[in-house]
Amino acid sequence: MIIITQIDAFTDKVFSGNPAAVCITTEPLKESLMQQIATEMNLSETAFLVKKGEGFHLRWFTPKHEVELCGHATLASAFMLWDKALLPPEEEAVFYTLSGELRTRKEVNEIVLDFPATPSQPVDHLEVKALFDTKIQFLGKNAYDYLVVLKKEHDVTQFKPDLNRLAAIDCRGLIVSALSDNPDYDIVSRFFAPAHGINEDPVTGSAHCTLAPYWSEVLGKKKLKAYQASERGGKLGLEYLGERVKLRGKAVTVMLGEFFLP
Repeated sequence: MIIITQIDAFTDKVFSGNPAAVCITTEPLKESLMQQIATEMNLSETAFLVKKGEGFHLRWFTPKHEVELCGHATLASAFMLWDKALLPPEEEAVFYTLSGELRTRKEVNEIVLDFPATPSQPVDHLEVKALFDTKIQFLGKNAYDYLVVLKKEHDVTQFKPDLNRLAAIDCRGLIVSALSDNPDYDIVSRFFAPAHGINEDPVTGSAHCTLAPYWSEVLGKKKLKAYQASERGGKLGLEYLGERVKLRGKAVTVMLGEFFLP
């Protein structure tokens, strides 16, 4: 029997933000089993934790693949450790991952993630450009994703990608962003990763490790308020620190379940 918890991340209310499944075990599970569980959960990410030294070994799986970096499932994992009193609230949650050591801490009613910045470099990619009917202000790429900046928030919210064409492009996913029309936020974005079984991700922490460097330079400030304009929607606080990005958000537990395995 394996206990699994579903948590909505980057939100303070259920049925919004980005749902992640979190599974803590005393021994590492086989990679094939982790993938089967993630496929069964059919969420954008399922996180698997095992206690290791002063922290936890953490891996993330989409319904199709293991990924190297995931923000919302890390936030959900940290939230569960404190919520279930598996870690004192004053202690950092330390995770050992494919992206190196990640540290999170609790500040009042928010969780702060310390992630590597993943800035994009300008590129010229005809297949990406062909996905858009509106004028592109900036097109860049990092190790994971393409970043497309559009002129208006409306261009972002009304964008309808050809998912089959996008899935064939050489990337994890596509970040689309613009300045926000809402005075409560600096920027808006959406994220698409159909090649990984995620047509549109509700809220993507790792994408904001790319957005923070770009918009920090454009707007001339280190701290930003971001809104991911998916159907569920999600809120993030960002702070760009050169090689690192701090992501701020909240989370709520939605469901607790058990896997009965042969």
